Amino acid sequence: MTKDQKVVAIQEIKDLLQDAKVVYVADLDGLNAAKSSDFRRQAFKQNIKVKVVKNTLLQKAMEQMEGVDYSEMFETFKGNSALMIAETANAPAKLIKDFRKKEEKPALKAAFVQETFYVGDNNLDALVSIKSREEMIGEIIGLLQSPIQRVVSALQNKSETVEVATEEAAAPAVEETPAEAAPEAPAAESTEETPSAE
Repeated sequence: MTKDQKVVAIQEIKDLLQDAKVVYVADLDGLNAAKSSDFRRQAFKQNIKVKVVKNTLLQKAMEQMEGVDYSEMFETFKGNSALMIAETANAPAKLIKDFRKKEEKPALKAAFVQETFYVGDNNLDALVSIKSREEMIGEIIGLLQSPIQRVVSALQNKSETVEVATEEAAAPAVEETPAEAAPEAPAAESTEETPSAE
């Protein structure tokens, strides 16, 4: 690889890393061409960019990036490395785990997710269980809606209870009115009779 080619390759890696919030480095060593293609195809379907890179060029590109110090990952840059960039925090981890149901590889070398570094394949399960931004937003919305729904439900139940109580209170009053009127009627008659007796 010429010096110019290296410069171009480093720039391509930097372009991928620019504004990336989810960065994985995986080991695809041992996957034949067909299996590698299958892995890339599945990654593409899940909106994950995969680029096989030379470790030295990846390290140089990462060293030139501003804002993130990727040096924690450098110790894992041995053998075959594939850079994986995604929008969803756990998408590459899920893809690796699903693919490993049939194959031994890919293996996780390191990851930078939600401003935290995960070094080593033993972190794969932890990465799989990270909730995506969309899942977290959905949960927060659910939590926020829950009290509102309770308040609305309570208000609806209260208004129904008030209506029922009003109906119950009104019903006996209507029934009692004729009963009260009946004894008053003779009293009214007796008052009318009293003046006539005088």
